[in-house]
Amino acid sequence: MKTPDMGAYVAELMALDKTTLPADGGDRFNRLIFAKSPYLLQHAENPVQWYEWGDEPFRAAVERNVPVLLSIGYATCHWCHVMAHESFEDHEVAALLNQQFVCIKVDREERPDIDDFHMTVSQLMTGSGGWPLNVFLTPDRRPFFAMTYLPKQPRQGMGGLMELLTNIAALWRHKPESIENNCRSIMTALGDLAARSTAAETSALVTLTRQAYDRLSSIFDQQHGGFGDHPKFPMPINLSWLAGLPVADFPHARTMALFTLRRMRSGGIWDQLGGGLHRYTVDRAWLVPHFEKMLYDQAMVAWAALDLHQATREPFCLEVVRDISRFVERELTAPEGAFYSALDADSEGEEGAYYLWAFPEVQELLGDDAETICRCLGITAEGNFEGRTILTRAVVAPDDIVLERGRARLLARREQRIRPLTDKKIITAWNGLMIAALARAGIVCHEPASIERAARAACFILDRLRRDDGRLLRSFLATPSNTPAFLEDYAGLCHGLLELYESTLDNAWLAHAFDLADQALRLFRQASGAFAKTGTDAEQMLLPAGLDHDGVLPSPYSLMARCCLRLARYHDRPDLIEAARGLLAPCLADAGHNPSAQLGALQTMALLEHEPVTAEITGSRDDLHLIELLATLKTAHLPGLVISHTDAPVVAVSLCARHRCHPPVASVGALEKLLVELSGPEV
Repeated sequence: MKTPDMGAYVAELMALDKTTLPADGGDRFNRLIFAKSPYLLQHAENPVQWYEWGDEPFRAAVERNVPVLLSIGYATCHWCHVMAHESFEDHEVAALLNQQFVCIKVDREERPDIDDFHMTVSQLMTGSGGWPLNVFLTPDRRPFFAMTYLPKQPRQGMGGLMELLTNIAALWRHKPESIENNCRSIMTALGDLAARSTAAETSALVTLTRQAYDRLSSIFDQQHGGFGDHPKFPMPINLSWLAGLPVADFPHARTMALFTLRRMRSGGIWDQLGGGLHRYTVDRAWLVPHFEKMLYDQAMVAWAALDLHQATREPFCLEVVRDISRFVERELTAPEGAFYSALDADSEGEEGAYYLWAFPEVQELLGDDAETICRCLGITAEGNFEGRTILTRAVVAPDDIVLERGRARLLARREQRIRPLTDKKIITAWNGLMIAALARAGIVCHEPASIERAARAACFILDRLRRDDGRLLRSFLATPSNTPAFLEDYAGLCHGLLELYESTLDNAWLAHAFDLADQALRLFRQASGAFAKTGTDAEQMLLPAGLDHDGVLPSPYSLMARCCLRLARYHDRPDLIEAARGLLAPCLADAGHNPSAQLGALQTMALLEHEPVTAEITGSRDDLHLIELLATLKTAHLPGLVISHTDAPVVAVSLCARHRCHPPVASVGALEKLLVELSGPEV
């Protein structure tokens, strides 16, 4: 690290006049000084002679007859920082790399296509993946070896990078046939994986749903919430899917989801001062987080909390949504209104330093309030993490005024510390997810400012991240990237625009969503009818990376399918229904092997198999009474709801469901009564 304040360091490099620098970066820098990614700029002063991804480094590898080291990470990745400090800033390591390899750095958030392909390689070769991801390639781009973090020298049972580099360089020179054999094996395995994803048979939805539920139930942590042991990720798709299951058939589904959300909210994974949540915890109890904070986690957990509120009416769920919203507004919102990608885990060279508290500091700061605040937030003299404390919601506050006063003082003190780096990349897909969550939250929580924030972000993406020909772009940092947007970007933004439409009834948002869906069908549907994650007009990897599934982020296939289905029901577009089925087909085939990994596809398939509930709203969009009726609709548990609007003198809602259209209702009470009737069992 060049400075204890990485954010200031990256900002300095971004502002630097680079017009006089040579193409290789000169004496102080390498070629990454010209990059737009904060992650790449963090490596711009490495003694390693890094290249950005492109044809140039592979041409250099051909000319020199050396292998390529491709190193993939992202700006807020703790172990990426560790490997950089231990190895890529080390002159001995750099000398070996520069002599025997051509080295390429990639930001996985800028180029998810490159990351997806090589992560699939890592998982095939080693059974696991993660970042930093380091893959060795031939000059014709074929992978032959993959690894994640390694220290410079062997340590605690781990091999050392110096030894590995020496061995690979020797193999390249003296045993090229062994490297060629590795290449062939990997490419064959990738081809087999792609073939398996299209050959599997699809089980009935009811069977897949039961299998997925049984799987989640079997790994549910009854003590701490969540699924599995550790590390423990939020997995908001699990919560959303469980919230939507019928109670009669799955009586414990919503209980598992709500318990998990409560335990996360009270644990160390949650920022008890600043709001929002960290990426995951290393333990079962949600106590010790990996401290980076990602925009997509905030968006997806807020969405899951809205789903849970819709299903249970628990006010706690809306508290979660508001907490996330305040954090994103304060710390992840650009002046122009779009949303930044992430906050780093590290500051001052230490992971979590920004968030940890020493007992004497808290006592000195809070005075008479210290005892109460310490009890509520779990602060003790011995601490719960290396002598300091990760804040938790340990007990219910006896006095909320005292607690809020103490939290405000602690937050003000924390903001005087050196902040973690903010990765100020604006990523289209992640912004779409946040736009969707804020737009929906704004109408459900009766907070029009949230809808306005969502609209500002959408306007930024539509204005600044589209080429003149309308093609969507992946990301923005000072200027738009040249990388065409991926399927996940089209799906995420379309999702956000649909929620903006349903929260405002402004047809302009719906028109933009239709335009994106039509573009997506043109760009991502292949001649075979199958869909790809990379557009036909963009750079292609050697082979498809394999089927995508839900993780913390939703699968782009299932999310795009859901958008197509929603749009088809607005304007009677059977071609979009067909597209939705095409997008879902490989997901549902994969679900036969692992149904709990394709919950988004199961959600969308359930919507496909049932008639929607349609709501026709009449009245002026600005009428407060109409907004109340719209909020009542958006709060109800109505899977597949389709809302349309007609400007008219009278405010009313006409609902059609279960093959029957009901008379218009004009009051919130009458609408709520009708919704209760519709929520009962079908007869």
